[in-house]
Amino acid sequence: MNSRRPGRPKATLEIDLYSTPAGARAVENPVRRAILAALREREHTFDEIVSLVGRAKSTVSVHLQEMAAAGVIGSRTDPEDSRKKIFFVTGDLVASVSPDNRVADAIAAYAGAYQAGSGDPNVFYRLVFRTIRVSLMQEGILLDPLLSRAGERIGEELYPAVADPETGAFCANIARFWAEHRLGRVEIAETDPLVLLVYDCFECADLPVTGKPACAFDSGILRALFSRHYGRPTAAVETRCYSMGFDHCRFEIAVEGGGERA
Repeated sequence: MNSRRPGRPKATLEIDLYSTPAGARAVENPVRRAILAALREREHTFDEIVSLVGRAKSTVSVHLQEMAAAGVIGSRTDPEDSRKKIFFVTGDLVASVSPDNRVADAIAAYAGAYQAGSGDPNVFYRLVFRTIRVSLMQEGILLDPLLSRAGERIGEELYPAVADPETGAFCANIARFWAEHRLGRVEIAETDPLVLLVYDCFECADLPVTGKPACAFDSGILRALFSRHYGRPTAAVETRCYSMGFDHCRFEIAVEGGGERA
């Protein structure tokens, strides 16, 4: 057996990894990935799926049957027409693997900023976090869906520590928590809509510039916090990021249905 490791060929397929009640399932067929992307947005009827993916009904039917057998999707009877089914995703998107997500930056470029013996555990934890992220990015693995859900769980736990009925005071509490835990410096840039800026972001300040937002974990935390604050589902959309070449991260807070309370 040759002990030398040959250079690995570049990945040519994009793969989505789903966590389902039956276990993890990898989906690489582009039609199935398109169907699942649509179903992640909302439930769809068979005819809607056919229209969305632009394939023959027989082709779509086979894909749906096989994904249902694998436990990736489920279906229920359409209450308006018992002859039809409504399809939905049964699991969560965990990660995506794509050659487009690969970065060539060396890990050493990020580890080099760490100075051993500094006595500051936060510095070491940031080193660990960014090393894991960059290692995954080198393989073309994007964990944003999983990081976002993890952030939501953290946000739910964090909410009682920063809660305040007044939005300005609530944001000030968030900023204070971020500063105390060295997660970054939070500023309110706009109030209508509410826009938060984060400087020295712990999640992305040291990541390679990819042109894409990278703060899925922060987005999840903010989404959970403001959903609890407003009492309705709220999005935290990142429009600027260190990984996009900016010197800060920018999050737009949008309440579903509008009507934010001051």
